[in-house]
Amino acid sequence: MPEPSRHFTFALMRDFTLVSFACAVDTLRLANHMAEAAPYSWDVVGEGGGAARSSSGVEVALDGPLGELRRDAVLVVVGGTDIRAATSRPLLSWLRREARRGGPVAGLCTAAWPMAEAGLIDGRRATIHWENADGFAEAFPDVDLTGGIYTIDGRWMTTAGGTASVDLFLKLISDDMGEGFATAVADQLIYSSIRTDRDSQRLSIPTRIGVRHPRLGTVIRAMEENIEEPVSPAILAERVGMSTRQLERLFRRYLNRSPKRYYMELRLARARNLLMQTDLSIIEVALACGFTSPSHFSKCYRAQYGTTPYRERGTRQTPGEERPTRP
Repeated sequence: MPEPSRHFTFALMRDFTLVSFACAVDTLRLANHMAEAAPYSWDVVGEGGGAARSSSGVEVALDGPLGELRRDAVLVVVGGTDIRAATSRPLLSWLRREARRGGPVAGLCTAAWPMAEAGLIDGRRATIHWENADGFAEAFPDVDLTGGIYTIDGRWMTTAGGTASVDLFLKLISDDMGEGFATAVADQLIYSSIRTDRDSQRLSIPTRIGVRHPRLGTVIRAMEENIEEPVSPAILAERVGMSTRQLERLFRRYLNRSPKRYYMELRLARARNLLMQTDLSIIEVALACGFTSPSHFSKCYRAQYGTTPYRERGTRQTPGEERPTRP
């Protein structure tokens, strides 16, 4: 079997997610370990050179700053927490310049955000960690956001973070070395089930709520899919063949709250994500989460989180800080 030779340049962003980076690199390392001749090489870069600090506080030594890549390099950007603040102008300029080489570009964890900010994936399929999906969808409507663990659209690749890096890199290894070799690498990783781009990044609703009740799961799924225009509990109950009172008892029994309260918590959680991840105005966030009155939104938000939407956003902005803009 011919041995491919592929080089990866990992660009670590500020507060990058260590697990996404480590999963990718160690998958390549094990492929090299098992091959007759090491088919993969890599280097690690970041703004300023020196070292990059992960969101867990662990620092990784860099091989250099954001410079010109090897012509054959696969560029892999590793995102993490507070991705909007970490997306700097120098990083965006570098991404645009290096993307013009025409080589593959991958974004791990939240790195779909700077890829979209740089205008690289407009009209393309992409994924991002589910916690960032609401803000991403609002900020980049031209990107076809999926809920998959990873996407490959031409030369553009994105993952949802965490162990999804393993699945993407096993896919690349499978394409290079064959499915059997990739399976052997997964076995070395104690990775018993290789996922594909068709697998969802979220656990099923029954697993997430710890309850396996078909009609309850159907109602909760409907709530999650109708945040901007909430559906009344009476209609939700009718859709699953129950009375409103029966639905109320079902939620009380399994979730210790009313359907109305549970729905409100879902909407407020979406609002909190949008406040922290986008530049939408408070009223725009309220409308996106089914509140027609800013005062009612503020009252509900304060009851849930102990602060107002205005103060929530204010604590996450640095005075005078400007957000990078697309050209």
